[in-house]
Amino acid sequence: MLRRLLRLAAPLFVAQIAVTANGLIDTLMAGQLSAVDMAAVGLGASIYVSVHVALMGVLLALAPVCSRLFGAGRQDEIAAEAAQGVWLAILMAVPGCIALGMADLWIALAGPPDEVAAIARPYLIAVAIGLPAALLFRVFHALAVSTSQPRLVMALNLAALALKVPANWLFMHGVTIAGNTVLPALGGAGCAVATAVITWLTLLAAMVLLARHPGLCGYRVMQLRLPDPGRLLRLLKLGLPIGLTQLVEVTAFTFMAIFLAHTGAVTAASHQIAATSAAMCYMVALAIGLATSTLAAQAIGAGHPGLARRTALGGLAIALVASSGVMLLLLVFRGPFSALFTEDVRVLEIAMPLLAWVALFHLLDSLQTQFTMILRAWQVTAIPAFIHGVALWGVGLGGGWWLAFRLASPGQPLHGPLDPASAFWVAGCVSLALASFALGMLLKQVWRANDAT
Repeated sequence: MLRRLLRLAAPLFVAQIAVTANGLIDTLMAGQLSAVDMAAVGLGASIYVSVHVALMGVLLALAPVCSRLFGAGRQDEIAAEAAQGVWLAILMAVPGCIALGMADLWIALAGPPDEVAAIARPYLIAVAIGLPAALLFRVFHALAVSTSQPRLVMALNLAALALKVPANWLFMHGVTIAGNTVLPALGGAGCAVATAVITWLTLLAAMVLLARHPGLCGYRVMQLRLPDPGRLLRLLKLGLPIGLTQLVEVTAFTFMAIFLAHTGAVTAASHQIAATSAAMCYMVALAIGLATSTLAAQAIGAGHPGLARRTALGGLAIALVASSGVMLLLLVFRGPFSALFTEDVRVLEIAMPLLAWVALFHLLDSLQTQFTMILRAWQVTAIPAFIHGVALWGVGLGGGWWLAFRLASPGQPLHGPLDPASAFWVAGCVSLALASFALGMLLKQVWRANDAT
């Protein structure tokens, strides 16, 4: 069981790291331009991720459904579910593109300095163009993972990562030949243009694999099928709470970035370093959680509930060990790691203590992620969404805002050890501890209910 879990988790980890590395590359390359570019990329990325991850969360329902069917050996039904996943992705893309296209509304909400807004605005327009491809790719991702073929996802994500640096450089710095501008220099916004282009290329490669790969072509995903209202409604019933959970998690970061944008480019850039670091660390927990959920769902589909529980507990133990190691590494090397992003001393002075909080945040985030993923294998998604809303929005975001802007004195940010950025990360740690406890109790109750039946 342990070997199967690691064999599935390892390529998923590499695949997720490749995705997150794109954000890291954007932050690093924007930071080499200026703190303004890095703050703008951080703000734009936070907004994009909020929209993308929330919509993608609805599509995540496809993975546990297909995993159960795969465990039960019901190949034809997997094909039918995957085909409806394509329609669901198209359905989700429409509001997503509209939301991202309303760049001025986001800018007005965030209220960043004019120079930051000038870069964030075209950034949002560019990522809106790439959103449909990103959502459609999740159908390929769900099918490959649920049928235990994660190396295909890893290969495509690594290929996309290989293109990221040259594409960023091209669009950020532009091309001039014989004194004539062939491609204008877009600065930080060029990161988003590169992302959109690469995302569409990755989708095209996934479509080729769906049509020709021996392990995938039998599901006939590329064959046009009409929408099936019944299957779509079932996917939505399971997926909407997952999307809400994803929305809660990511908007906690988004509104942190928006609130901190008011404190200036230096603080916003420091928070971006912390947020990017947390996202990189999270990939460890996410890969293990995805693998655990997939194998547990396959065992449930095959009629082996005992094996499903053992898989869940084994994945939880592995995740705790791995996240503890990541936490220690981040604490020890936070100085050199911060210096990778920028040479601005003012940014580094704020980022260094933030990474200490990020280390604790990661350990607690890993714990709640495992419980959430395990519950999805048992197709329990609604109550976790409520728990995440109360903990992350109420305690994390609301508590962070109160600590940062109200505790010291009305209307004044805190000074000293607990600066505004640190205040949000402290509240985030408390919120994750509460969420982990509640989700753990819920999982225990679900297992007891299953025993009773």
